Amino acid sequence: MQVDILWPTFLLVALVYAVWLLMFVKRSGHMKANPPAKEDLATGEAALRYFSPVEMPANNLRNLFEMPVLYFALVPLLLITRHADHLQIFLAWIFVLLRVAHSVIHATRGPVMARFAVYALSCAILSAMWIGFAIDIASGR
Repeated sequence: MQVDILWPTFLLVALVYAVWLLMFVKRSGHMKANPPAKEDLATGEAALRYFSPVEMPANNLRNLFEMPVLYFALVPLLLITRHADHLQIFLAWIFVLLRVAHSVIHATRGPVMARFAVYALSCAILSAMWIGFAIDIASGR
């Protein structure tokens, strides 16, 4: 049962790669359709302006290295301490599926309020995972 927490983790890793691939394809297509001049990529600010028509996958990729980092830190701790129980695995699936929904909304320029709601809920689920882990450790379970 302990290793079952790896399945949602594998899905989250796959999501990171999928968003990266989407960003790569969008940026490559943009560069092919609009070949950059030297000044378009001379600075980070210039590159942001140049890629702005295809920026959402890149923004989402950066977002996948914010709160999900806390998830990636928690999973090995749950495994090492043998606290990857049914509740933690269930919450892991919910967190990851919410992150998938967030990425779909974000990368496709979906409604901002829907994206925010999914994001906030995913943060609450991740917080519950950490709080549950802390309680388990504190109680000596």
